[in-house]
Amino acid sequence: MDDVVDRSDPGGRAWVDRAVAVVEADARRSADTHLLVYPLPPEWGVDLYLKDESTHPTGSLKHRLARSLFLYGLCSGQITEGSTVVEASSGSTAVSEAYFARMLGLPFVAVMPRSTSPEKVALIEFHGGRCHFVDRAPDIYEEARRLAAECGGHYLDQFTYAERATDWRGNNNIAESIFEQLSAEPHPVPEWVVVGAGTGGTSATIGRYLRYRRHPTRLAVVDPENSAFFPGYAAVDPGWTTGTPSRIEGIGRPRVEPSFVPTIVDRMIAVPDAASLAAMRHLERVTGRRAGGSTGTNLWGAFGLVAEMVAAGRRGSVVTLLCDGGERYARTYYSDDWVAAQGLDLAPYATTLERFAATGEWAVPPTSPP
Repeated sequence: MDDVVDRSDPGGRAWVDRAVAVVEADARRSADTHLLVYPLPPEWGVDLYLKDESTHPTGSLKHRLARSLFLYGLCSGQITEGSTVVEASSGSTAVSEAYFARMLGLPFVAVMPRSTSPEKVALIEFHGGRCHFVDRAPDIYEEARRLAAECGGHYLDQFTYAERATDWRGNNNIAESIFEQLSAEPHPVPEWVVVGAGTGGTSATIGRYLRYRRHPTRLAVVDPENSAFFPGYAAVDPGWTTGTPSRIEGIGRPRVEPSFVPTIVDRMIAVPDAASLAAMRHLERVTGRRAGGSTGTNLWGAFGLVAEMVAAGRRGSVVTLLCDGGERYARTYYSDDWVAAQGLDLAPYATTLERFAATGEWAVPPTSPP
């Protein structure tokens, strides 16, 4: 027949079959993570849980996203044997993607702001990736697209594909895991789940899952300074941009990313960077666990919601995420010199946290966003 175009490639398909099996094997080894109880006074009647995503093989929440993006690219025919894989990233996603690329024997290039923490750069390189730096954070998208086109590779584009690459109906996604782990707890259906909006993929997955399973749980998204998600949500403007990088790596973005789904977010909370770092350090003092700045942002939002419940006399539970470990930020968030150089004063926020821990009251410093 002359009217047939056959592009089948049994050899290429066989490689993809093997690659998918390798990625799926990693999921079976590491899909679930611990759900930790944060210590609150029992008389409050509110339980706070932290989903500890730092226990993934690559040390962060982004391990789930990287796995999903690779499976999406493989099963869509976009990643093939020998493909150079390129990503625009502020750090942790690229660490996880470098891990999967090396697992599949593929070259990996991470395009990131020059301000990315040295610890994350070292981890990307440890996993065999190459870092390509830009001076302006908003330039990472086009530069990643250009590099992928130049080498005939595949641009993973986490900021576009995060919300569609993850199976939000189940398949052991983070939302399903949280609810399974809560099933024997005193309040198995939480009043709130609190997350940040880096790509928008995690909030989209959790928000859709809540509706799919018909849970009354509400979704709160926290957002740091200089990020576009909060003002874009407030103005109902998906085109909002700030053009300014966020100090809180992994969640703040200079534009509202395509994967962010605002219609499933019940509340957005703007969190000052000093509050994020104060909450991050407070976590270490109370539990001995070091986490990154995005975990501090999550905790600040979660503490405020817990205080609301205590003030209203409501019992129940709140869940948030421990996104990654603090070892990646020894020279930044945990350095007093770095904090001072940024002009950040953590003291008023530390006072708020101490009062909250002692009384359950939430007295936000007057310089904080509402």
